[in-house]
Amino acid sequence: MLDTSARLLRLLSLLQAPRSWPGSELAERLGVSGRTVRNDVDRLRELGYPVDATRGATGGYRLGAGAAMPPLLLDDEEAVAVTIALRTAAQGAVPGAEETSLRALAKLEQVLPSRLRRRVRTLMAYTVAVRPDRPVPAVSADVLTVLVSACRDRERLRFDYLDHAGSPTRRLVEPYRAVNWGRRWYLVAWDVEREDWRTFRVDRIEPRTPTGPRFAPREPPGGDVSAYVSQRVSSAAWRYHARVVVRAPAAAVIERINPAVGTVEAVDADSCVLVTGADTVQTLAVYLGMLDFDFEVSEPGELVTHLRRLADRYARSTPAIRRGGKTRQAR
Repeated sequence: MLDTSARLLRLLSLLQAPRSWPGSELAERLGVSGRTVRNDVDRLRELGYPVDATRGATGGYRLGAGAAMPPLLLDDEEAVAVTIALRTAAQGAVPGAEETSLRALAKLEQVLPSRLRRRVRTLMAYTVAVRPDRPVPAVSADVLTVLVSACRDRERLRFDYLDHAGSPTRRLVEPYRAVNWGRRWYLVAWDVEREDWRTFRVDRIEPRTPTGPRFAPREPPGGDVSAYVSQRVSSAAWRYHARVVVRAPAAAVIERINPAVGTVEAVDADSCVLVTGADTVQTLAVYLGMLDFDFEVSEPGELVTHLRRLADRYARSTPAIRRGGKTRQAR
């Protein structure tokens, strides 16, 4: 049997799991009687840990929220995962989070067992992050907090916004979710005045307080907010747009493209329309070639011209081969 101090730490570790523990199960885990479990729960409460208890078949003990955060008891894999996450956050694009992450990381590494400290340091020493090819706009932690709080409380939000061209606008929205994509943050919200869903860059938002009245939540756009953001953000930056008829079932085409590349509209059982785009016609041609299906393109004209040029180039790359006095096309 564990001594009292070790048993209390073990009990605290079990109670930190997001579930309720029946007293009988805790007693079995700790190798003690139900009475000892009740006494240990009382000791934790005396130490300031809010242990909630509920009766009934689905009842039990669980750790509640208190005025102070109790010490976290992590297993080996959890400790490594948290350490790596803190190191990643320390290199993030949210000002203020870097310093906080480094402080938390220093505390965690100080108490890591030597075997785990070696694992973490090896991971950090032999992994390298590629710097972004362009500066990533910083997002204010205070702004991000205001946005997600409005999402949680379902309160209308007013803010000043710089659009893609840098022109200032003022928006009134019903915020739904803040979405993180890489090192950028976006707000998905229902634009009240435009009566449609919109995606806003968080680094271009300047909230106005106080927030507005509460609103009834709407169904999210497309049912998948992350896919909605990736498609909207990508298409907004496209220089060339194309509608391509693909001679294949829509389901087969959807399996081969990322939502950021485009959307698929079924025509019939054997064909569909791919709405896509890119910064260059060369990139568009690559997307279409990777589909490995027959397709037809009528616009934009620049893409049609480029595909014809590619067709000629590919034809020239497979010259006729003379064999036995006869000429045949190489395959």
